Amino acid sequence: MSPTKVEDRLLDWRREFPTVEATLHFISHSLGAMPRAAEESLRSYADTWKTRSIRAWEEQWFERPARLGDTIGRILQAQPGAVSIHPNTTMAQAVALSALDFSPPRNRLVCTAEDFPSLLYLYEGLARRGIDVVRVSARERHSIDEQDVVAAIDERTAVVAVSQVLFRSSQVLDVAPIVRRAREVGALVMLDAYQAIGVVPVDIAAMDVDLLAGGTIKWLCGGPGVGYLYARPSLQLRPALTGWMAHERPFDFDSGAMRWSEGARRFQTGTPSIPSVLAAQPGAEIVAEIGAGRIREKSLRLTERMIGWADEFGIAVASPREPARRGGTVVLDIPHADRVCQALLQADMMLDYRPGVGIRLAPHFYTRDDEVDMAMKKVRQEVERAGS
Repeated sequence: MSPTKVEDRLLDWRREFPTVEATLHFISHSLGAMPRAAEESLRSYADTWKTRSIRAWEEQWFERPARLGDTIGRILQAQPGAVSIHPNTTMAQAVALSALDFSPPRNRLVCTAEDFPSLLYLYEGLARRGIDVVRVSARERHSIDEQDVVAAIDERTAVVAVSQVLFRSSQVLDVAPIVRRAREVGALVMLDAYQAIGVVPVDIAAMDVDLLAGGTIKWLCGGPGVGYLYARPSLQLRPALTGWMAHERPFDFDSGAMRWSEGARRFQTGTPSIPSVLAAQPGAEIVAEIGAGRIREKSLRLTERMIGWADEFGIAVASPREPARRGGTVVLDIPHADRVCQALLQADMMLDYRPGVGIRLAPHFYTRDDEVDMAMKKVRQEVERAGS
């Protein structure tokens, strides 16, 4: 491929991510680069804990989850107060599902075989309590046909819980026909948007979904320990999986019947992980400021360039080629993928490997075009070395 000269204003943000200067960072679908400000946030947390002690709750810590929730809400184009913060996505979904009525005959949950395993394990646990879990099978190359999901939805369905972008193949699902069918039978829709938020634009109102969960560790560059949950405010759900932070006056330490807080906080459980919340705030703010539309435009350009290199090198592409159907990741189906991945990691190229599809590489808004070229050439070299 011939080199291209592109004016890339998103690279103005690159200086905020020291990690990308030390490695070829193509792992943002799994662990986003750490913002410089995250280190400052954690240092400030330690200082506050040391100097303010218990006073820190009233002075700043208590409101921090709500602040982060509203920042993520901006990325979703949600109204303020609609996003709650959780330890991870699995817990966020568990809280939401605990608020739903699965009484027969409407006791069905529809998901897919390509949803993230942690969530499938959660649904498996629900099946032990009488919930009818219907898992839609994948087609060729781990793809999901939306019409197969639509066909699984009927009047017995309480909730449809599917991924917006599949973690293994980076396929973007068209959720519109799924939502339409759910509305026809009176079912709710809950999206796992972990592989979407921060790289694929989401307009939560236009999508008309009821619940959406995700986390900050990937495209939002927020590190581990933070999940989030959007719940349509009009639902007014009351989770059975709850805790003192969901109470309308948690510091009253009321031992009586639960009185849920208004707004997103009613979905919280126990004491939040303040260090994780503080570490996640800078990355979410940067993504919100740049805008998912601009990030998506660059992502499609760079992933298209990666696919061009793959074709030139004779490397099979396992992720969708159609831009609208591809998330932020390019998946390369190569021989000895696990060995190639390990060799590249040792050479300071950040990527990962998933059984059944191959290696996964993801540029982000801080990635340069020439880094895409270098990464793909390194992949070809290691493929040739592994096969020799």
